Amino acid sequence: MFPFILARILQAIPVLLTVAGISFALFAYVGDPVAQMLGQDFTLAQRDAMVHALGLDQPLYVQYGKFVWAALHGEFGLSYRLAKPVGTLILERLPATMELAFCAATLALCVGVPLGVYTGIKRNGALARLIMILSLIGVSLPTFLIGILLILIFAVLLGWLPSFGRGTLTEILGYHTGLLSLSGLKALILPAVTLGLFQMTLIMRLVRAEMLEVLRSDYIKFARARGLSTRAINFGHALKNTLVPVITVVGLQLGGLLAFSIVTETVFQWPGMGLLLVQSIAVADIPVMSTYLLLIAVLFVAINLIVDLLYYAVDPRLRLNRRSLTGRG
Repeated sequence: MFPFILARILQAIPVLLTVAGISFALFAYVGDPVAQMLGQDFTLAQRDAMVHALGLDQPLYVQYGKFVWAALHGEFGLSYRLAKPVGTLILERLPATMELAFCAATLALCVGVPLGVYTGIKRNGALARLIMILSLIGVSLPTFLIGILLILIFAVLLGWLPSFGRGTLTEILGYHTGLLSLSGLKALILPAVTLGLFQMTLIMRLVRAEMLEVLRSDYIKFARARGLSTRAINFGHALKNTLVPVITVVGLQLGGLLAFSIVTETVFQWPGMGLLLVQSIAVADIPVMSTYLLLIAVLFVAINLIVDLLYYAVDPRLRLNRRSLTGRG
């Protein structure tokens, strides 16, 4: 197992370097951060001094090399907009995004998997057909429109839930969370539903499709011939064999929730990394944008590694194949 993990980490290094290089090169030509920092009235001398202070007068490959070297030491430079260390800004915004993504993923799993199993088992039932029809809403409607509709209904018309912010935060060992207050939980509902609705319908339809495929397989017919109960067949055999593709999608979708929560955070003014990225793009804050994409690449690599390891826990065939390849089977 350790050689496998080490090999995956070594494979991830050129991926991360490539992502950092592409993002750094692209963002170097987005806007003029010096003009944003100096304002409207500045002299040419002031501009030249600012360019030199930021190191923007150096070749792009030199800037990239310094960025990578500093990133290896946990330093990501200063934000052009806020004049604060980028690492500090990310750590301040990361808990909000993690909470939102975690709640959205939990909602997608806890609702999507049971609905997928039900619609797969009762595929000809009236309720199952209704669920499949309603699931088209989550697949078809764009995220920003879902968020606006939820705000209109539950915040404006009904007045049940807040339309922006994180609510009241509670500090625990320097970590600020809204999960321990009623205000924070109410503020989390609308953005979590908005972010998790597409993933929920995707997981539901995937589980349904896999259940239909597995229930038609020969070993399920053999299990029925042995006299096993319907419950044991559906949940002990069929559901377990649908988990490998579901784990793949869930892993990728979790990375997507973290990386692409930009729209949801913007609609609800959720103070996470996505909103920080949008604000940074507006003023061409290159260190923040580059660090954000590099962090997302690291998260995707880590999630893919975890997904690969979960395969061994779910599918015993993979463990047997690996043992046979290493001569221990």
